[in-house]
Amino acid sequence: MTIAAAPRTGSVLVVDDDPVNRRLLSHVLEQDGHRVTTAEDGGQALDLLLSVPFDLVLLDIRMPGMDGHQVCRRIRADAATQALPVVMITAEGLEEKLTAIEAGADDFILKPFDRAELLARVRSLLRIKCYHDTIRAQALELEELNHGLERRVAEQVEELGRVGRLRRFLAPQVAELVCTSGDESFLRPHRTNIAVWFADMRGFTTFSGATEPEEVIRVLEEFHTTVGSVLSRFEATVGYLGGDSVMAYFNDPIAVLSPEQKAVEMAVALRDAMRGSASRWRRLGHDLDVGMGIACGHATLGMVGFEGRFEYTPIGPVVNLAARLCAHAAGGQILISKRVLAATEEVVEVEALGEVQLKGFPRPEPILSLVGLRQGPVADALATR
Repeated sequence: MTIAAAPRTGSVLVVDDDPVNRRLLSHVLEQDGHRVTTAEDGGQALDLLLSVPFDLVLLDIRMPGMDGHQVCRRIRADAATQALPVVMITAEGLEEKLTAIEAGADDFILKPFDRAELLARVRSLLRIKCYHDTIRAQALELEELNHGLERRVAEQVEELGRVGRLRRFLAPQVAELVCTSGDESFLRPHRTNIAVWFADMRGFTTFSGATEPEEVIRVLEEFHTTVGSVLSRFEATVGYLGGDSVMAYFNDPIAVLSPEQKAVEMAVALRDAMRGSASRWRRLGHDLDVGMGIACGHATLGMVGFEGRFEYTPIGPVVNLAARLCAHAAGGQILISKRVLAATEEVVEVEALGEVQLKGFPRPEPILSLVGLRQGPVADALATR
């Protein structure tokens, strides 16, 4: 905020029933650069004040009908003009000064007036009026800024609340995207093609039953930290996070060009990231590792749960297949479905392990172990991630 320079000139309303006085005052003020409007009585002056903004009023006291004191009191009673400078002009002497000030006048000039004194008083009051207007404008600006800040804070609090709610079932970057776009339509049940990935710690049941709880917590923290870092890097949507297991998927709510490839790339990256942890756990006497399963296909996605604890999750055979493949995988092994292989055969190396009757499926399913990614541009690009 800046304070405007005080003006030397302004818009002045001259109120006097004597036309000679009106012309004389107008001439003196106009020569000094002021814009002058005249009124011949109090009623006309008040009408003008309702429609025209003025910077100062030169007001004769003795006028027929409504005198200057009455006009001044009316000016002070109106919120729009109560701060308007008023200079009373009279030929009746200093005894009128107290009455004029009590009526609300800012200054008092005797007739016949001295030209230099008149202009000096007008300029002084214009300067005060300018400061008043500046302070009022700044107050209004500050009020608007405060209202704007309150609105922004309320909006940000609401957005943070939405992000917090969405982060319970979405990857953080997905929750933030939803809040930014304002679109929550994806929360309604819908069907789409996704790639589902499961990971589960092998040997955890035996380990947790024979190990102190503090050590179990430390191992889980290391597992979750590593998994969370990799999932975030590949922008996976987290569907489920249990003690020793996790499920994530691709292609919803953010579309992915090749969700199957994204899933196998992430699985290989996690297997590499977990090797150090698995080696450290074995040195501590813990026979722990991570097995994974990947399947792809159509699923129905939407909100499930109850008030206060909803989750956004996929439902369908593809989820069950990925979970069963994960349960069948040994430590350090990634098992994929034949549909995942069909979508990624140009970039993956696999080992066929025959067919296995998985729980919940009517026929034996072919089991394929993901050995790694083929050497070439794709693998090189992944190595730089």
